[in-house]
Order: sequence, then structure tokens, then C-alpha cells
Amino acid sequence: MPRQADVGSPLQVVADEILVERAIDGDDAAFETLMRRYAPLMRAHARRVLRNAADADDVVQDAFVNAWRQLENLRDRAMVKSWLMKITSRCALALLRRQPATLPLPVVEPAVPDSMQPENVGIRTAQLRALSLALDRLPEDQRNCWLLREVAELSYVEVAKEMNLTPASVRGKLARARVSLATQMEGWR
Repeated sequence: MPRQADVGSPLQVVADEILVERAIDGDDAAFETLMRRYAPLMRAHARRVLRNAADADDVVQDAFVNAWRQLENLRDRAMVKSWLMKITSRCALALLRRQPATLPLPVVEPAVPDSMQPENVGIRTAQLRALSLALDRLPEDQRNCWLLREVAELSYVEVAKEMNLTPASVRGKLARARVSLATQMEGWR
């Protein structure tokens, strides 16, 4: 249930860079507005990388703690969204590295908004399942490159840094991933 202060908050319409400046100056409500604005995207990205909702929630929480501590180091205040996504990616990849590689990852059912019409819900769910299966068939490095580029919206250079690759390697892996996904998703066009 939203708190009384959240309903119609004037901060909801304030630009990211202003919210960042206010948060740096100690305005908790400004940082909370950034959290509400970007937590769903961060959670979706972390959930896709980790394939586990509980771990994704932990990663998003860790990402916000890290962001709060490092907020004053953000050079371009307007780029807070991509900065938060980078932090989320780093936290998710760090968690993946700490997990044993032999454990199978749980299958995650895609979340669909309740507000959609029933026939559209079924179609969208089937599309998301097909995409999820197609992503699962990709080699891990291609899948992670694709997720960092397409879901986290990182640049090629940023993806390369996150994965310790060259930008040329990232382009190659993304090209192969896109061809594979396009082929597997052909029936959904």
C-alpha cells in the first residue's frame, strides 16, 4: 500500500539529474523516487541474468546500497539509469560467479501484467516462454552479452568491460546471438 507521501508526489515528474543532485544533498525522498522509477527494470534484468526472483531482489537491493554509497561519484547525472543498470549487472554477475556452476538454474516463468486482455496474456506468455527458451539455448557468453546490451542497455564498450572482452568480441557474440534468436523466434514474427 503506498504511503500518503507517495501519492501524487511532485518528485515523480522531476528529471533524473535533479533527483540525483537532491539525493547527493541528502534528500532521501529523491533517492526513493529514483528507486521506484528504476527498480522494476533492474529487477527484470537481474531476474533474467540469475533466473531466480529471490536472488534478483537481493541483487537489486545490493545495487541500490552501492548506488547510494557511490552517488556523488556519478559524473553525468542524467545517465543515472544506465549507471544503475551497470551496477545491477555487476552485482548479478558477481553473484553468478560465487554460485557453484553445477547447480541447475530454476526455470522462471515470465511475469505478465494483470491489466492485459486474456487472449493477449496467453500470446504474450507464449512469446516470452519462447524467447526464454531461445535465450537458454545460447552459449552463456552470448546470452550474457545479449542481456547486457539489450536488457541493461549498456554500450558495446561497457559490455566489453563487464565481461572482460574486447568490443570486437562483444560485437561478434551479439551478432551470433541475434542470428540464433531471430532463427528460433521466426514463428513469432
